[in-house]
Amino acid sequence: MSGRAVAEFYGDNAALYDRIATLPPVGRWRARAVAALDLAPGDTVVEMGCGTGANLPYLRRAVGPGGRVVGVDLTGPLLARARDRVAHEGWANVHVVQGDATTAPVEAADALLATFVVGLLDDPATAVEDWCALVAGAPDDGAGGRVALVDATASEHPAGRLLNPAFRAFVAAGAPSSSARDVARALVPGSDLDAPLSERVRASRRTLTARSRARRYETMGLGFVGVLSGQV
Repeated sequence: MSGRAVAEFYGDNAALYDRIATLPPVGRWRARAVAALDLAPGDTVVEMGCGTGANLPYLRRAVGPGGRVVGVDLTGPLLARARDRVAHEGWANVHVVQGDATTAPVEAADALLATFVVGLLDDPATAVEDWCALVAGAPDDGAGGRVALVDATASEHPAGRLLNPAFRAFVAAGAPSSSARDVARALVPGSDLDAPLSERVRASRRTLTARSRARRYETMGLGFVGVLSGQV
């Protein structure tokens, strides 16, 4: 899928995206994802694919007024909502910029968060390699930062398995290239329409696992949402 198609799709659905992104249960997932970064006051943290800025309050709270938060997203209408959030709160140390999630607008950071974004990337493994390099620190200081990946896949939880067809339909409905027929097909038992998403998530997790230590993995939302974090 092209970056333009992704931007147009999410731009056209910015209001709906924001309502889903700020639901209370999703907010609890976001808080736990930010906690996995082990941020400290004064840190610089980058969020790739920041969307409407739903994670910004949690990130800013973790780094404090002396830290810096940088959000990156490709979609103008989503970023407009993120900028409104920043302006409303008066956060002078929170910045959002339009750009590709594979390219950071800073040379170094203490941590990086990517929430529900690797499934949209053509080469998520290379993107995660670059993200790890961003937080790796100087070669001689031995103090790399943390990367956290938050993604949704089909569930292995006993209760979650019953909802996997509905999850696949949700994935199909949220894909820029999907049609109503694809959503209907996703509800058929044995459908694998979420296979490309699952493979991208696996590729990103394999890369972070290989590049990091002190890793933590937890699942939320009946096993549909996973947070993998590690120190590079």
